[in-house]
Amino acid sequence: MGIYEKVGAKKIINAYGTVTVIGGSLMHPDVLTAMKEASESFVDLVDFHHKSGEYLARLTGCEACCITNGAAGAIVTAAAACMAGTDQAKIRQLPITIGMKNEAVFLKAHRTLYDQAILLSGIRPKEAGKTSAVLPEEVEWAIDDNTACVFYTLECETMRGSLPLEVITEIAHRKGVPVIVDAASEIPPKDIFLQCLRKGADLVILSGGKEIRGPQSAGLIFGTKQMIEACNVNCCPQYSVGRPLKLDKETIAGMVRAFELFWEKDYDEILAQWESACQRLAEGLKTIPDAKTWIGYTTEPGIQPMCLPKVFFQPCKMSAKALYDQLIQQNPAIYTCLLHGVIILNVQCLKEEEIAVLCHAFQKILSEQK
Repeated sequence: MGIYEKVGAKKIINAYGTVTVIGGSLMHPDVLTAMKEASESFVDLVDFHHKSGEYLARLTGCEACCITNGAAGAIVTAAAACMAGTDQAKIRQLPITIGMKNEAVFLKAHRTLYDQAILLSGIRPKEAGKTSAVLPEEVEWAIDDNTACVFYTLECETMRGSLPLEVITEIAHRKGVPVIVDAASEIPPKDIFLQCLRKGADLVILSGGKEIRGPQSAGLIFGTKQMIEACNVNCCPQYSVGRPLKLDKETIAGMVRAFELFWEKDYDEILAQWESACQRLAEGLKTIPDAKTWIGYTTEPGIQPMCLPKVFFQPCKMSAKALYDQLIQQNPAIYTCLLHGVIILNVQCLKEEEIAVLCHAFQKILSEQK
């Protein structure tokens, strides 16, 4: 009996994507081997942490890198770095921010459920613009003597109330303020963090447990040497606001190996495989009567990565919500995304043999409707 069966939890067929609440992604056996190797010896964790970041920076040609406890942990760490820098008195004072610059400027259209993490650092959000519109001047007016950083959510870049990253970095740097970019789930493209840095970002956050396929509890910050130095001293295992965001030797080792494997991937080939899987899935679902099936791209945040084609399915004789709920009740459970009355299927984490299982489940549920 496996661990899931032992505790009474159902396994999942993942047609949703690299989503935290259903386990992120599946790790390569080499990643597990690296974690096991790390578990068999003690190591100076501060030294291992710093040198692992330096190794990943060399691998990518980036100035510097800091491994963190998830992308949410990276948000806390990056915000703390912008407020306290490497000043030990300020580091130990956080999350109390008396005497520090303690505001993060957001575009209003860039507010998400994930940015609550930034509050753990002690920083306060300050919004610029409206949900549907923002002018560069409004960003400039929002930045003042109390601004520690500008926080930019990359998945929101296409929203109506957004501005291009390079516009934000130009304004922020002209006023002497660093820019943090949350690009947690925006892979592919593989070098998205380098693209952001070239556009002027000071720190770029990635999730380690999504498309990079590392430990789900891992995250990464790539950035300038000065800013990453500040991240390192505000991050676990240092005595800082980041200390509760536990980072262990096994997670660091797994993150290093996962990133090595990720950096070797050919994403032209992988995108072609995903497109082929979408075609096969759509063909299977198109045989179902009284439903509409098409392939397309999402146009708003929530189903990442946005550059990956997805299968859209809209039943006509039952609501998409009812179908969504019944899919979850299957064994194994089938997880999809429900958005605006349409089921959206992401093939990113689907195994080849699961496509037929998924199509059969759709047919079975819908055939039982009168």
